[in-house]
Amino acid sequence: MRESTHSGVNDFAVKLANVNGTGSASANGLLMQAIFRMGIPVSGKNLFPSNIQGLPTWYEIRVNGAGYTARALDYDLMVAMNAQTYARDIKEVRSGGHVLYDSSWPLDKSLYREDVEFLPVPFARMCNERFREPRERTLMKNIAYAGTLVAILDIDMPIVEELLTERFAGKVALRESNRQALRIGYDYAKEHFSCPLPFHLRRMDANHDKILIDGNTATALGCVYAGATVAAWYPITPATSVMDAFKEFCEKYRRDPQTGRNNYLIIQAEDELAAIGMVIGASWNGARAFTSTAGPGVSLMNELLGLAYYSEIPAVLIDVQRVGPSTGMPTRTQQGDILECAYASHGDTKHILLIPANPAECFDFAVKSFDLAERFQTPVMMLSDLDIGMNDWVVPRLQWDDAYRPDRGRVLSEEDLKDLPKFYRYANGDENHVAARTVPGVHPNGAYVTRGSGHNKFGEYTETPSEYQEVVDRLEAKHKAAANFVPAPIVASSGAQWGVITIGGCDAAVREAVDLLHERGIVLDYMRIRGFPFAEAVETFMRDHELCFVVEQNRDAQLHSLLVLETGIPKDRLRPVLVYGGFPLSARKVIEGILTHSEIDERTGRLMPVVRDLEETTCPR
Repeated sequence: MRESTHSGVNDFAVKLANVNGTGSASANGLLMQAIFRMGIPVSGKNLFPSNIQGLPTWYEIRVNGAGYTARALDYDLMVAMNAQTYARDIKEVRSGGHVLYDSSWPLDKSLYREDVEFLPVPFARMCNERFREPRERTLMKNIAYAGTLVAILDIDMPIVEELLTERFAGKVALRESNRQALRIGYDYAKEHFSCPLPFHLRRMDANHDKILIDGNTATALGCVYAGATVAAWYPITPATSVMDAFKEFCEKYRRDPQTGRNNYLIIQAEDELAAIGMVIGASWNGARAFTSTAGPGVSLMNELLGLAYYSEIPAVLIDVQRVGPSTGMPTRTQQGDILECAYASHGDTKHILLIPANPAECFDFAVKSFDLAERFQTPVMMLSDLDIGMNDWVVPRLQWDDAYRPDRGRVLSEEDLKDLPKFYRYANGDENHVAARTVPGVHPNGAYVTRGSGHNKFGEYTETPSEYQEVVDRLEAKHKAAANFVPAPIVASSGAQWGVITIGGCDAAVREAVDLLHERGIVLDYMRIRGFPFAEAVETFMRDHELCFVVEQNRDAQLHSLLVLETGIPKDRLRPVLVYGGFPLSARKVIEGILTHSEIDERTGRLMPVVRDLEETTCPR
């Protein structure tokens, strides 16, 4: 079964196979940006290894005029530039598709397929004849294949040349060599092939008021707009570019225009444990502070996250999830940190989670993370993932309200404190069970001791059961109250018998799968959860449906488990659909997973549940 990737105008998928470290990312990004500027819905997925160079790398471009941009699994065109993966790459091309390859060396006859058209271009030979330096020849070969794609896919050449001008502004020689390489591939295709191919591009206006951005950049920008001034971190894939982007934004926007001094502090700590400690210390002192990390970093931060939870100190943690356990696959995507983050630390802890589905929500949720952290005086974790964080997405232009004012929560001012006879840090919770806090140095009356050990509501050390329980029971009530403040779930309901539940980066694939199933007469309602603790609407959706499929990208059905633990919904009314091989999700995998759990009643045409063990719920990878 194919997804909606049919040969035609603005509806196809291209996969580019190359070798990591050869500079192909530049050429692939050029193509992606050109298609975006043509106004066509497009997505790009970079599937790269965790080594520096030498191993296979792939880049997938999906074009779909209807706006479906989840990963495709059938490719109309394979750009085969890595001889080591020829067999695998050619096998993935759909029947009737095309293979573009470097014919500087003969292709083994065993690789030919009668149902696929091969497009030979001697890229290496042409670049060796035109360019002198070995490194330049390698780099320009990639731009040459981009030129061929411009011709055979009918990409707007003036747009591509404009992009080269922008990219190499002030570097005339480099710009001209790129233009020359582009023309090599373009002219060869025009001379030897029928251009364009049956599937090709045509200008649209679907990207009006939209931008092309990755989630890590959007997250960093959200932190700037939220008023974050302190960041501590330790480098880790795929979260490093969050801090790289934050640093660039701060250098541009967080410098005093009169003195030239920095109004921010970014510290590369010796490890993740130190990083979260610095964030907690800065937050306790009144700054808006955060760290960015991935699953292994969260593991190291657990003890201090428990300290911040119990001593009620705001902190923001950006978790760009990758494949685990242990080192796992650092450059592959997954949603394997849900339970780790929800219950991080030993003892009874529960944390607020925000789960964006795209870079636009990364921007919005980053801001909201700081507001929630300070309103509820607790760590807040935003769970992105590698697919969202490191790939370019087409999203609506980011919106900002200049009337925004940070929600600092219950912070007593000097005026509040000067006539206060006695300040008790953990007493007198408000309607959301949040006690007032103070910032050091504001007034002597606001001084208190922050305790990670047993303490009562007055902040005093205690090992008395009733006093300890009073504090932790208020923390639980505070966490439950946060359900009314986290982003509400997105629900699309038409009164169907069954529903589909998902989170984060699964969104595009699940929505496409729901539409494709609807075309087959199978109607499903849809809900995307965006925060934890769960809003009342989450449980309402599950109660309103006889059965719900829970689609997520991990082996152990972590969202499914969290729903069972935190709601009153019986386990047998939820069916996990699990895809966790490390690549971004496709609609086909979602459909396969749903149909694994069900069969169609020939009499009524309705889906009927098929009971299977959890081990049988994994989709083919």
